[in-house]
Amino acid sequence: MGKTRGRRLQKKQKETEFQPATGKDQESYSDGNSATADNNDDYSNNQYNEDEPSNSNRNGPNTFFGVLDTQELEYFKQAESTIAIDTFENEEEKNIFINSVIEESRGKELKLATSQICSKLMERLILESDGIQLKKIFKSFDGFFYNISCQKYSSHVLETLLVRSTALVEKELLTPSFEIEQDTGADQAVFAPMESMFLFMLNELKPKMKEMISHQYASHVFRLIVLILSSKKLPSSTMANSTLRSKKSKIARKMIDLKDNDDFNKTYQTPDSFKLELKEIFQKLYFDFTSKDNSVTSTNITKFRELCVDKIASPVIQLIIQTEGIFDRDRKFWFLIFSKSPEKDPKEESFTEYLLSDAVGSHFLQNCISFTKPKYATRLYNLYMKDRVVKLSKRDTTGAYVIQSCLQNLGDSQVKEILGQIVPELSIILNSNIDFGIEVINASVKEGDFMKPEIVSQLIKKYYPSNNNKDEDNGNNILESCLLLNSSTLGNTKDDWPTAEERRRSIFLEKLIDYDDTFLNITIESMLKLPKERFLQMCYHGVFSHVVESILQVKRVDTLKRKLLLNILCTDIVGLSCNAYGSHIVDKLWEFTSKLTLYKERIAKSLDEESPKIKNSGYGKKVWKNWNMETYVRKNWDWKRIIREHDLEVFPDSKPLQPKRKFSKDVNGDSKRTDNKRRRK
Repeated sequence: MGKTRGRRLQKKQKETEFQPATGKDQESYSDGNSATADNNDDYSNNQYNEDEPSNSNRNGPNTFFGVLDTQELEYFKQAESTIAIDTFENEEEKNIFINSVIEESRGKELKLATSQICSKLMERLILESDGIQLKKIFKSFDGFFYNISCQKYSSHVLETLLVRSTALVEKELLTPSFEIEQDTGADQAVFAPMESMFLFMLNELKPKMKEMISHQYASHVFRLIVLILSSKKLPSSTMANSTLRSKKSKIARKMIDLKDNDDFNKTYQTPDSFKLELKEIFQKLYFDFTSKDNSVTSTNITKFRELCVDKIASPVIQLIIQTEGIFDRDRKFWFLIFSKSPEKDPKEESFTEYLLSDAVGSHFLQNCISFTKPKYATRLYNLYMKDRVVKLSKRDTTGAYVIQSCLQNLGDSQVKEILGQIVPELSIILNSNIDFGIEVINASVKEGDFMKPEIVSQLIKKYYPSNNNKDEDNGNNILESCLLLNSSTLGNTKDDWPTAEERRRSIFLEKLIDYDDTFLNITIESMLKLPKERFLQMCYHGVFSHVVESILQVKRVDTLKRKLLLNILCTDIVGLSCNAYGSHIVDKLWEFTSKLTLYKERIAKSLDEESPKIKNSGYGKKVWKNWNMETYVRKNWDWKRIIREHDLEVFPDSKPLQPKRKFSKDVNGDSKRTDNKRRRK
């Protein structure tokens, strides 16, 4: 008999999860499950699989509460669709409908929360519920909070419930008369304050907190509880950088159009009892991770360090370290991981090296450096990173992020020391990690333009190398070397979305332009070398249009280059004005044409000639307004007065930047002008 395939077994278990088995079928299923358990030990012990539940989930609590019959399932699916469409005439009608669905779901809340289909309904009900309705749902989970936190779908429901409950806690805290609410329904139930209900839930979860830390689903619930108790910002469940949900969950919520309400992405005021509960939870966890006499052994430290590099538990440990300082100045959890000694420790050195070379570990260390005490971060840098900064910077997926965190958070002397080692190798490091250049520039600016000439030299060496040949296309174009235009989505007719790589490179080039005028000038030169059609394509591109915007800086660009750019942009003003990206460029031309009245009038004339098209476009309307076109059409002299006043605001005491004149030596050794302008007599 061959080895049982782990993924197929898991798929079979998932398919039968919500299908009750009876009689002989149930017996055969149990026998089959136990028969394959021994053959699948290798896979079941793998707690690092990204697609399937961890071992702790399979050995966790019962998360099966029965299934809905066909009629109930159809009703709740229809109710979910009705709430999602939201075609109610008024809020009162909507509230009546939600209340009726909640009444219909009474006694079935656990079935709904653990159902793949109906869990969406539960989340929508929670998001739309008022205080009474929210407490009804919260009370229906009493005794089963740990169970539902360990299930794939109900854990999402519980997270949404906790966020809304926190908002209700703050409301009751700020309005004491709001504390006791009475149900006006048939049961006439009287509910306790939300604070008391929340504390009751915590008492239920406390014995299981240690298991929740490393559970695939419950760990997210635990992190949210810590954020609530510590009065931290509760993140959105759909934003890309949210810490509340997994990547798959955020994508799924966007696909089903399940949006957060106003209670998310906020910080809430919580009662003092929450801080006391957090302190008690952390004390219990610390006792669980140490010996019975509360002493710390090498075994305790090793086990806790294993959690730091576990992909599920690591974010939880990071949050514990971040929040323990609220009530514990001794930072007990930090010193479960790292030593107090100012000297190197062999085991700590080995562990730190693993962190610097592991994907999960480097993310852990990166975040630890960002929120721990500066003296603790400085100690780790001095002992284990100081002598090999360049080597670590070349570890693109691991150690480089830790060095970036050091640049952001260490003291001035350490940052200058890191820059001193990195800058000579910067052109090589940027070959595989362009984001590193942004952090180097930020660190240089923070330290008063420290080593700016050297950084500029390295960046020019990388992106605008000197060209000994007369062929201008041989590398002397920063748009190609930095943005990789030829292999980009620029000019595609298939409506391709800009890639993440294009977005990163564009942000980097914008950073270079803001950092030094050298990059502004060579970017303009590179754009002027492009064919006219190619340059205009950049103005319509979702990402590269931002680069075009970034060069339109009236006080930094000389008059000649401004005119050369405007000669190209003015050929398609109407098209740009009616485009989502190009309209921003046209808006910026209002200031960019300061002291160039003829160009400003030329643009205004183009807009006026195509006024119906401009006014019928949502983007064109904004351009029309920002260019004061109504005044141009009705009171042209007033429009010219506005121009003069704006020119004085932009250049109050000086003239626009002029191009540098070029001089050469004549036969007698005297300097003479070599441009085409006539000499003044």
